Order: sequence, then structure tokens, then C-alpha cells
Amino acid sequence: MKIILNPTTEYLYKKTLENKENSVSSTGALIVKSGEYTGRCPKDKRIIMDSNTKNIWWGDINIPITKFVFDYYSKIAKDYLFIQNEETYIIDCYSGWDYKYRLKIRTVCTNPYHALFIKNMLIPADIEFDTYDFCIYNVGNLKLNNYDNIDKTLSDKLVALDLTENEMIIFGTEYAGEMKKGILTLMMYKMLNLNTLPLHSSANMDNHGNTSLFFGLSGTGKTTLSADINRRLIGDDEHVWTDDGVFNIEGGCYAKCIGLNKENEPEIFNAIKYGSLLENVVVKDKNGTVDYNDTSITVNTRCAYPLNYISNSIIPAIGNHPKNIILLTCDAFGVLPPVSRLNNSQAVYFFISGYTSKMPGTEIGILKPEAVFSACFGAAFLIWQPEKYGKLLMEKLIKHNTNVWLINTGWIGGTYPDGKRIPLKYTRRIINSINNGNLLNVKYEKMSLFNIDVPQECDDIPKSVLNPREGWTDKKQYDIELNNLYNKFNINFN
Repeated sequence: MKIILNPTTEYLYKKTLENKENSVSSTGALIVKSGEYTGRCPKDKRIIMDSNTKNIWWGDINIPITKFVFDYYSKIAKDYLFIQNEETYIIDCYSGWDYKYRLKIRTVCTNPYHALFIKNMLIPADIEFDTYDFCIYNVGNLKLNNYDNIDKTLSDKLVALDLTENEMIIFGTEYAGEMKKGILTLMMYKMLNLNTLPLHSSANMDNHGNTSLFFGLSGTGKTTLSADINRRLIGDDEHVWTDDGVFNIEGGCYAKCIGLNKENEPEIFNAIKYGSLLENVVVKDKNGTVDYNDTSITVNTRCAYPLNYISNSIIPAIGNHPKNIILLTCDAFGVLPPVSRLNNSQAVYFFISGYTSKMPGTEIGILKPEAVFSACFGAAFLIWQPEKYGKLLMEKLIKHNTNVWLINTGWIGGTYPDGKRIPLKYTRRIINSINNGNLLNVKYEKMSLFNIDVPQECDDIPKSVLNPREGWTDKKQYDIELNNLYNKFNINFN
């Protein structure tokens, strides 16, 4: 039995490569496979119900587990990690760049690639922790059904949090993202208790200190659009809005790699080098050249890299109160405009709705686009009821006079696959017009039903793009799709 405390990146490369399925890319990144599961397992997530958590948002997202069951499996995990396992890794890091709110996070794991992942994704500590605020025990290599089944609702996997004793256990899945999202869930719980607003968002800032927040679900462009070569990156996924401004929860980025190329996403492409961790990608030659268009393992290919691998990142990752908030949606029905301006009430409505489209191929059985509503653009990680986050957002929007925009990065001119996805170059020009203030000084028109303000002009982008109905050949079919989507919003909100 061997305990390795805060191992170096070099050591973790060496240990990871002892598994012959892993390799090194042509740019020096470590390439790993997560095994059977290549994404999160939300149906296997559990939270202890006790006196502190009895009033949280219970349901399909937060499923209760008894302390007896949690402690039973927690003991198995700890016995394996500290007694039975050949080599166990302990990583001490911080969560949160603001010293007022940061937490000490300890991760104990069996897989060296998990150790490197957490080193990349959290904020490195220059000391060994005597005490810590939260501990992850990751035995993802152990299937739960190898042990006595004392809870018939569980399968072979378990991702469980004790928010009172501040522990997390992981069984049966080696997908590293479970650890990252466990920390976000923790912050969603603790930060709201401090009257600060935890957000599933990316953030960047210009040289004058003007901060923009980007909210969006997977595939909407949150990481891509926040990694702007002309602005400084605060973070790509998880932030907290306090009375002082915005701080990044993480010390790294976890970028989707599907379709990645240097021309469209140079900052992310260049961050994939020694120390970075490529998950479930496919190489196309003996030199380790990655084919980012190959989704034969999963469409959820990822790269985890330290924040400072982005050349224009801000360290420490703290920004001012946001001047602009951008809500991103990938509307596959071709209904929503590429950009619209929201008043505060509309902003909270769309925030709590958290709309996007689930696309064919992303999950087994998805053959056509489906409307998806994920409260606060991160329902899977919320602990409290969505309206609690929405109420605090409203207070901050009013206090700081923040502009809010809805951006559709999905389809125009028709539904998927008949229409076309709005070109990234248009979306970038729209974002630039928001950040430089130009979109505050143009004429707007009201969109039918949703009653949101749509600009009549924006940086020479064609009117047929800005006004979604004008881009459709069949206007009656557009009206049908508009009514269908509007009704889905109402049903979800009710």
C-alpha cells in the first residue's frame, strides 16, 4: 500500500501510461479513456437527506440517500483507498479564487489520470492541508454491485454527496467530469447560503475591466465564445457573483473537443499540450495526431487543461460586476433570433427556463431535435429551488444595471436539418457588438409571442439572419414552429 501526496505531473504521466490503452498526443497532451461511461450518470447521483438538506430541491435532480447507506459505501471506499489499493493518490487544491469564499478540497483516488484531472481543474495549493473543507473519495474502478445491495434503487454506480459531513464518494464510473460537477454542486449549496450567486457560466473581461458572463448548456458555445483572443478569460464554466464582483470556482478548463480546429478556436487548440488531459479522443496516426471529428468513442470528447494555458487568462481569476450577461441557446427549431435584448423580468424567465435543444446523436435514441429545459442553465447541479437563484439574479441585475442578451447559436432559415446553423463568424460579430456597446444604440422590433426586442441591424449581418421569420421560405411553417416552442416554454415554466 502506497500513498502518493500531491504527485507531479511528470509522475502522473508515467503512471497513466503504464496502462497501454493510454498514450500521448502529437502536441504532448495525455490521452486517456474513461471506460464504459463517457459522460455523467445523473440517475446515479444521490444526496444525504438530513436536517440541513431536508428543504432543498428534491426530485429527479436531487435524489435522497440515507446516511446509513452513504456511510456503508463510504467505509468500503476508504478501506480500499487506504488499505487494499496498491497505490493511492491524494491531491490538495482550492475551489474558488476569492480568498473570502475559497474552499480547501482534498481528492483521494486510485486512477492517476483522475489525479491529473483534478490538479488541472482546481486551483493548486502550495501546501499540504492539515484540514480541509470537502473530500472526494473516488473509487470509480469499483462496481457497486460487487458489494451487498442495501439500497435497491442503486445500480452499479453511485455518485453521492454528504453536504453536512462534506464528503463525496464515486463508484462504478471513471468519467472524470463527475468530480468537477460534484464541486459545482457543493458550491451551488454553500454559496447561496452566503447570499452569493453560484452560476454555471463562463466569463471574460476586456482591458477596461468590463466583464461579460455567458450562460449555456453543453453544446451552446459557452467555452468557445468566452475564449476570445481580444478579451481576457476569467473562466469557462463555473463562477460565483458576490458583492465584490465575479470569481472563478475552478483553476482550469474542460473544453469539448468535437470539431475542434485551430482556425475557429485557436486559444483552446493551443492549450492542448504537455500537462493537458484529452479524454476519449481518437488518434489517426502513429505520431498521436488527434482526429477531433472522430466521435466513434463519444461525441463528448474533452480536454482538461490549467487556466493559465489560455494565453490571455486572468490570474487570479476574478472580475468586476458583469456589464453584460449572455444567455446562450442552441435552438434547433430555427425559431429564436441570433440575438435579442431582454428586460430584467425576461432575463430571469429565460434564466430559470434554461432552454436549448438536444441534438440527434448526443444520446442513444435521439433521432430528431428535442427541446430541453435545464433550470438556471444547470439544473443537474442545483441544490436549492430554481426560483431562489432567479430571485438573487434579479436583485443583482437591478443593483448593477447589467444588460442581458439572448443568443441563439443554433439553426436559422428552417429547422434541423433543413435550415443551417448560424455561422460562428456571425455569432462572434454579435458578441463583439454587445461588448463594445454598439447594440445599445440601434432600433429594435418586438418578436411575436415572446415579446423580446430584436435588433434591426448589427454589424452588416443580413436582415434575413437577424429576423428569423424573414429567413424562412415557408413563413406559415415558421409560425407553427414558433407557437410550438412558445407552448413548450409555458408548459415547462408552469
